[in-house]
Amino acid sequence: MSDLLGMRGITKQFPGVKALDSVDFSLRPGEVRALMGENGAGKSTLIKVLTGVYQRDAGDVVFEGKSIAPKSPLDAQALGISTVYQEVNLIPHLSVAENLFLGRQPTRFGRVNWREVNQRARDAIKRLDLDIDVTQSVSSYSIAIQQMVAIARSLDVQARLLILDEPTSSLDAREVELLFDLIRRLRDQGLSIIFVTHFLDQVYRISDGITVLRNGRLVGHYPAADLPRLELIARMMGKEVSEIEAMGARVEREADAGSREPFLVAKGLGRQGAMEPFDLEIREGEALGLAGLLGSGRTESARLLFGADRADHGTVEVDGKPVSMTSPRRAIARGLGFCPEDRKTEAIIPNLSIRQNIILALQARRGVLRYLPHAKQQEIADRYIRALSIATPDADKPIKELSGGNQQKAILARWLAAEPRLLILDEPTRGIDVGAKAEIEKLIRTLCKDGKAILFISSELEEVTRAADRVAVLRDRSKVGELRGDAITESAILRTIAESAEGDTKGATDGRG
Repeated sequence: MSDLLGMRGITKQFPGVKALDSVDFSLRPGEVRALMGENGAGKSTLIKVLTGVYQRDAGDVVFEGKSIAPKSPLDAQALGISTVYQEVNLIPHLSVAENLFLGRQPTRFGRVNWREVNQRARDAIKRLDLDIDVTQSVSSYSIAIQQMVAIARSLDVQARLLILDEPTSSLDAREVELLFDLIRRLRDQGLSIIFVTHFLDQVYRISDGITVLRNGRLVGHYPAADLPRLELIARMMGKEVSEIEAMGARVEREADAGSREPFLVAKGLGRQGAMEPFDLEIREGEALGLAGLLGSGRTESARLLFGADRADHGTVEVDGKPVSMTSPRRAIARGLGFCPEDRKTEAIIPNLSIRQNIILALQARRGVLRYLPHAKQQEIADRYIRALSIATPDADKPIKELSGGNQQKAILARWLAAEPRLLILDEPTRGIDVGAKAEIEKLIRTLCKDGKAILFISSELEEVTRAADRVAVLRDRSKVGELRGDAITESAILRTIAESAEGDTKGATDGRG
């Protein structure tokens, strides 16, 4: 069978960085191929060359037997190549239907035919087994639903090749299964799919083949069935399998963390429609995990503690004294830092340099009258670029040009530079590679040993069990239990969630009695 796509000798260079170095990539009709590699390996650059975001410096691209050189994503879409990126790219205040057909709305007598727009939108959404009102604004739905809408939009343009860049990063288990069922159906219909993810289990569940990049170069192409997981990780990181096994070892928990006085105490903290009132204690030198399924209230709890959302119930104490956490500015003044889940819209300032992004929180705490000199800014930025291994030729590169994982490290650097007493990390490893995850988990332990308090949120329960000294378990926007020490296991977390749900069901049944 001839290839649908053939990329040969693809090279792309940016000032000071060779992002792609003579990379080959191929794809057959009806194949799902995973594109794997650490952050900075060249995955995103290869996709952007294919879709016309970047123009290649050397090499050839052949699609359906013809040489192509798309000048923009619109050109690529016209050729039958469509992409859904990790960060949902929709217009929040337009309806689902308007987002699906923006720029290609059917018209009648010179006007948009809204009846047809809405009906075609319902048909497109139905392909994904979703049942939502397409006339409602996209912003009224969860990030998970928004991701599915973006996929539906791409499928509706009759693509021959669909590129999915971290499509499951915001989906729960049921939604992942729906997406995978859809991918299998599309594959059986002859659609080719490039699947970019950092969830190794998903790679082996859905992919026919795996292509690995490292440092802008091709490592190899492999049938998924012939590449064990540890070998895949080793190839991605350029390490031996024995080194990878050592990285996966369980961390040593802080034995005395639970005996220290609480730094922050929340009592009955809540917000109507967002989070039921909850109690929480956080101690210096302790990593406290928040665990729960999608929609359990993890992010909502973090935002209330940091003052990003204003609580309408409860109190907060810092060092035993009542404080008002009504804004992030007040939280920062009290020694809190917050790395949000959505780094694209809530964390980075894309047009500023890495240096400017890193010193932002520190400068905010100092105030406008105590300007941090440029030389000091440079010193701080360079220190954390080295400490966190941020892949950049210099600190003055715009942060938007970094890979997602390196952007995440830069945001971590921002808060480390501000020296917070409590650092809230909401999905700090979302969309980043195995090596960067291990580095962040190691950093958490180092910060705890230095006396910092960490509030760690992750949808991957394995990460929570490795990183946390204590875990608060959430379900349906309520805190339903706590686990400590050796009792922290994935099964214990899931059992706590399940038992609380069973208790609620029993209570509801008794109430109807």
